[in-house]
Amino acid sequence: MENYNYMMSADDIAKELNCSKSHAYKLVRAMNKELSAQGYITMAGKVPKAFWAHKMYGYKMAGN
Repeated sequence: MENYNYMMSADDIAKELNCSKSHAYKLVRAMNKELSAQGYITMAGKVPKAFWAHKMYGYKMAGN
């Protein structure tokens, strides 16, 4: 698990959704705004994969 990246970049999101990078950045900004409102620290251009899975597919990823 050493090389596991738990964050998704806007580039990763654009590839997964087959959309433009600008649209992916809009999605990331919206999710980061939601996370920030909940009191979480965010990183510009990235969101946690678990949050992405929950928002896009409605499920939560199992923790280790």
